[in-house]
Amino acid sequence: MVQRATQSIVVAAAPSAVYSVVVDFDQYRQWVGDLKSIEVLERDSEGRALEVAFRAAAFGRSTRYALRYDYSHAPAALSWHQTWGDVTETMNGSYHFMGGPDIMMTTVTYELEVALAVPVPQFIQARAASRIQRHALVELKTRVEVLS
Repeated sequence: MVQRATQSIVVAAAPSAVYSVVVDFDQYRQWVGDLKSIEVLERDSEGRALEVAFRAAAFGRSTRYALRYDYSHAPAALSWHQTWGDVTETMNGSYHFMGGPDIMMTTVTYELEVALAVPVPQFIQARAASRIQRHALVELKTRVEVLS
């Protein structure tokens, strides 16, 4: 069963600064705590990462998955869908960056759909989705504000 969740956080930086950190996959190892490895598998003609493979600590073990990114609403939003995974059968989501170019505050909204490949009670899936979002948003906020 797919678990859907949405969380937001306010970051003290312009939307363009937040977006730049989110799409700089080569730097993720410096600020994403649960990330063990990351590899950009494919880039588009502009050099943006289209498909990225991750190995991360999750659910008390290491998990591997790949996400394919959609830049059609950039820089206002970045969305993705899972192309493969060992623990998750679905991990689709998006970031939305709301603020103005002259405003040094951005509301980042993270939408996530997760379905595990093994049967797990729904409340555990909901807890996992919430944890993924909370950690991602706090780590993103910290990284962007340190760089700003």
